[in-house]
Amino acid sequence: MSVMTRYTPLGASRSPQPENAHYFLMNCLLYSRMECGFPSNNEYFDEDVNVYLVGLLASLIDPNRHGRRLERLAVDDASLAAMAASAPTARERYELYRANADHVLVSLGVFGNARGRRPDSVKHMHLSDAAYVGRGKAYYALAQSYAASLARRSSAVSDCLGKLSHGFERYIAVLSTLRGEYLNFHERISEGALYHLERSAEMTERRGEIAFHYDRFLDAYSHYLRSGTAGARERLAAISAEIRAIDPSFSFDIGEREPLTSP
Repeated sequence: MSVMTRYTPLGASRSPQPENAHYFLMNCLLYSRMECGFPSNNEYFDEDVNVYLVGLLASLIDPNRHGRRLERLAVDDASLAAMAASAPTARERYELYRANADHVLVSLGVFGNARGRRPDSVKHMHLSDAAYVGRGKAYYALAQSYAASLARRSSAVSDCLGKLSHGFERYIAVLSTLRGEYLNFHERISEGALYHLERSAEMTERRGEIAFHYDRFLDAYSHYLRSGTAGARERLAAISAEIRAIDPSFSFDIGEREPLTSP
């Protein structure tokens, strides 16, 4: 097994030992399936898809395997069709369609970015996520057809690819859950969203601060009405000034308010 398919769990012990990445990924995948409402074998037997997905995810951290897959990727349907037409064997056409289907699945499910572009990049061609879902389903279906023709019958590989094509949306949902809950891949908050989030937090804090000062004001005003002392009047005026500093709409004229008793 490649060293790249092993990981070192942090925080488990003072001297953690490398563990099998496939075991870690399978454990996370099975939990993700239950959490998003698509447990294994719920609609049909698909434990083979679990094994396929874990192998696919593990291959992403192996530069040799991932690099070979990148060589087969096409930018659009026309380019992929041209690559398939020029491929000398059915096996190479099968590998082309499977690699591109895998790429769409991982891009949508794990990275949430089917176009593989930065959010601020120039968009030469914009397709919706639904269009990419259609691509992924079609690519897996074509890969299934070529896999069956290579084996001259339906095989375990072609059956698995057919399930990926049929349940493409559900496996995207599973990988999306795994992305956030176990891989801790989260979408970056835009500057606009961050501004509004900060403003919301400031307003919440400000409302709490204003409520605190209003409570002080009511206590001071009640005390001034009962006592009418110069000290109570000064304290009431000071609190009123503090409230106006944080809430300009606040208005109170202490001269119009008379105490209930004489000083």
